[in-house]
Amino acid sequence: MSDITTARQKTRVEINAGSDATTEVSRVGVITVAAFGAVVGLWSLACLFGGMAASGGPLAFVGDWFKAVSGM
Repeated sequence: MSDITTARQKTRVEINAGSDATTEVSRVGVITVAAFGAVVGLWSLACLFGGMAASGGPLAFVGDWFKAVSGM
């Protein structure tokens, strides 16, 4: 005579509809860094265009920049 034992395995599936707090913090961090980079980029373009307007054009701007760097 043989003893047969059957074992049933219960499978439990969980679906997490929400998101982790770390994911949200990372997303906010990435958005903050990207926004700050965009603001700095726009500010640098505004400074370049302002410098070109003040010096009289792109070639004069480059010439004035070399004069400022070299001390002439």
